[in-house]
Amino acid sequence: MPIEAIEPQRLYRQISDQLRKLIVDGEFAVGSRLPSERDLALQMGVSRPSLREALIALEVEGHIEVRMGSGIYVCPPAAMERRIDLSSEEGPLELIRAREMIEGEVAYAAAQQGSKQQIAAVEQAFALMVAHAEAGINPLEADRLFHIRLAEATGNSVLVGLVTQLFDARLGPLFKRLHSHFDGTRVWQEAIEEHGLIMQALRERNPEAARAAMRRHMDIAFTRYSANLIRQYGDRQQQEAQEARPRKRGGGKQED
Repeated sequence: MPIEAIEPQRLYRQISDQLRKLIVDGEFAVGSRLPSERDLALQMGVSRPSLREALIALEVEGHIEVRMGSGIYVCPPAAMERRIDLSSEEGPLELIRAREMIEGEVAYAAAQQGSKQQIAAVEQAFALMVAHAEAGINPLEADRLFHIRLAEATGNSVLVGLVTQLFDARLGPLFKRLHSHFDGTRVWQEAIEEHGLIMQALRERNPEAARAAMRRHMDIAFTRYSANLIRQYGDRQQQEAQEARPRKRGGGKQED
């Protein structure tokens, strides 16, 4: 038997592998509701963002179904031809953290050394985001253009390629499914406001402010995608505000 190389597994894959086995072995019956995300994370000793990525992977594979306002339920076994290979997919939340580290410095360099023409090109991409949102068109392509043109303003072709690669990773099945739970007019309005702060720093040629605005944008995206899957976006924000307040003693509703 030939020896095979040992490949370190991404954490979300280790979590999804364990949950998948429990589902296949009948520990979670078809049609049953999974424990809450908080309880699962505690039982498995993992962070909720990592668990979130694992649940999205299982959803893409057809093992579970997320029902808004209700819970996460086990689906009947998916047909072999419907199964999707996610072995090469990066975790969406890890991608956001990587982008935060890299694109913060990209924004800094662009504000510091980008030419007038390059900054104007970023401005055009930002205006396109606004126009698409106002016209009811998904601004994703204009968003992509914004980040690529920002990288072009650094004058570094390697950074252009890296930013493009990282952005395009969100077009994979994991990120697309995660995004589908949070996509909407309100989210894009917030994202455009965040891009507006980046744009303002570029106009002012303020590298520190550009870096801070980009890192803030990515941090907000991470927080947004880490929110509870089964709540509406506004409900999630309200719940997070309530959880930040001191808890009152006594019984209460089970949290998901």
